[in-house]
Amino acid sequence: MAHTRTPLMDEMTVRRSVSRMAREITELVGGTEGLVLMGIHRRGDEIAALLRDEIHEAEGIEPALGSVDITLYRDDLGVIGPRPVEGESTLPSDGIDGRVVVIVDDVLYTGRTARAALNELMDWGRPSRVYLCVLVDRGGRELPIQPDIVGRKVEVIGNRRVEVLVPELDGRLAVEILKDPSGDS
Repeated sequence: MAHTRTPLMDEMTVRRSVSRMAREITELVGGTEGLVLMGIHRRGDEIAALLRDEIHEAEGIEPALGSVDITLYRDDLGVIGPRPVEGESTLPSDGIDGRVVVIVDDVLYTGRTARAALNELMDWGRPSRVYLCVLVDRGGRELPIQPDIVGRKVEVIGNRRVEVLVPELDGRLAVEILKDPSGDS
């Protein structure tokens, strides 16, 4: 039996949110100087690229872009098995030392992914400031981590999860809530 999918954001709604989030980033940072967008691999990378494009269009300057693969920084490596599939982290050519880094992710839930990304970033250098930007904050935090910039906040409970779809991986841009068919609510 398939998951029940409920649309939360269509492509236009996602694009409007990304546009607003890009403006919030430049306001929070005070422009684009020293700005680095670091997407959390995989869908966070795609959201970071959309933000970069929006900032470039609005400011005329393309901020540096990087990617964080948190696989080896997860606190559940024992659960996912002895040989986790590692992706590749990439830094901007001039690094992150002294720069303002915005960690970008698709969905914020427990806070564990953001914590792992922070741990990895600190192994690479010392940014002057780190912000957290997420397309969807679904609540349910297990760690005291809160986003600085949010596209959409929604309370998702029980046997439901939020799935962000991006064209590069899924063929379309949208956000949906999935309900596990085996759950009771």
